[in-house]
Amino acid sequence: MLTLERFNNRPIDVPPNTVWYLADVAEARGKQELWSRQYPQRLKTLREHAMIESAVSSNRIEGVTIDQARVKSVVLGNQPLRDRNESEVRGYRNALRLIHEHAAELPVSVDTIRRLHSISRAEEPDGGRYREHAMDIIETRADGRRRVRFSAIEASRVPTAVEDLVQQWDAALRERSCHPLVALSVMNLDFLCIHPFHDGNGRVSRLLWLLQCHQLGYEVGRYISLERLIEEAKDRYYETLEQSSSGWHEGRNDPWPYVNYSVYVLKSAYKELEKRVGSTSSPRGEKRSVILAAIDRAVGPFSASGLQAECPGVGLDFVRKTLGRLRDGGLVECIGRGRTAQWRKTTPRN
Repeated sequence: MLTLERFNNRPIDVPPNTVWYLADVAEARGKQELWSRQYPQRLKTLREHAMIESAVSSNRIEGVTIDQARVKSVVLGNQPLRDRNESEVRGYRNALRLIHEHAAELPVSVDTIRRLHSISRAEEPDGGRYREHAMDIIETRADGRRRVRFSAIEASRVPTAVEDLVQQWDAALRERSCHPLVALSVMNLDFLCIHPFHDGNGRVSRLLWLLQCHQLGYEVGRYISLERLIEEAKDRYYETLEQSSSGWHEGRNDPWPYVNYSVYVLKSAYKELEKRVGSTSSPRGEKRSVILAAIDRAVGPFSASGLQAECPGVGLDFVRKTLGRLRDGGLVECIGRGRTAQWRKTTPRN
């Protein structure tokens, strides 16, 4: 039985920590309209950066990487692509654009799920086609040993399972059997357990999650990359997914670790958004605010080029100029000399 079906058919007790996360996210969502009125230009800049980070991070989680120097042209441009990896990153970009521009018109349906898969797979022959064979999720440990982390349902059951999942989502919203964000997280878990496609399931799950968030009014994913936040806590992502998928086939799995993780990612995104748009102490200029946010996230020494890699769309000269001003203000210091010199924070910034 699908986890979402259980939630629709039985009363559920929501853990206290989940209640607190949901309350924090609801409070942050209430500020969205205010931010959109007060900081339209800043939000416009954040949208561009979120698009780049999301396309790169979601693919990188799955081991698909591209040359950092090519990121901006691949994601924001339409220049010819060099290889398959670049095609998949641009394909994810195209799927993001579809969601950001047409979320209200895209039903959460079987056709939409298959369409998102086809677009994110850059129109590969398997795009939008369900897998035809059994699928085991294999984990490769640091010592090289491999183990089966989860066995997805039989391929013959996939079409019916996806159809049932969509119907249960509609029922959850119609009957209000649980909080919409809980239903969203549980549906995401079920989708990953069904594992309907041979490849690209993780990316489609994140696209579907973003689409559902938009439709529920949680639009932080337009401005802060949810995919980047997942990548930064990738170990926790896989850990909670394994915890919550254990016993899934028998209908006795505990979904709350994954639910809490999903809602916490949204909470973290809103917290970052508020910090970026609501800070009155940040120097003027949108590119500068993006650099400051990247410095805040840095752990240990960092280089100007490394910092620029965290700020797609910002030139290296501008990064160096900003670091020089921060150094003059006593907020960072340079370690070493030359263009490869390292930097570090001297005073925690609030």
